[in-house]
Amino acid sequence: MLTIDSYLTFCDEALDAYAGIVRQLGDPLVNATVPGVEGSNSAFALVSHVVGVMGRWGRTVNRGIVVPRDRDEEFTATGTVDAALALLDFGRARLHEDALAAVVDAPPANPPAGRDDGYATQGEVLMHVHQELVQHLGQLEVTRDVLLAAARQD
Repeated sequence: MLTIDSYLTFCDEALDAYAGIVRQLGDPLVNATVPGVEGSNSAFALVSHVVGVMGRWGRTVNRGIVVPRDRDEEFTATGTVDAALALLDFGRARLHEDALAAVVDAPPANPPAGRDDGYATQGEVLMHVHQELVQHLGQLEVTRDVLLAAARQD
């Protein structure tokens, strides 16, 4: 049986990887997108997005505590490495609070209206949060690799 503590360990590993990549890119590249790929996302935007995801699903959906969110704005957000790290710290702390408050077998307090995501329990919603974290971590890893390779060629 997966415990909330072990769940949070998996989430923390992903969030640590986000922080490491943001530091690797530094301020010169944290807002850069993949050259020649329209619609690609910067590292800062991906951090902004996953913090939005964690708040939306962990807090608004599971606990019924409404977190205002502008999903489109997440993908255009910009800032410094320090701002991205602060955002990750904020998101991590909130996720810990929300996961520890979850009743894993209970239904979500505020399921999204008009959507049938198949998340019947708060535990399933938390697994969705982890899924989003690792999915976008893979995207961030590719972004980092391309940006660093392009920087070496300049």
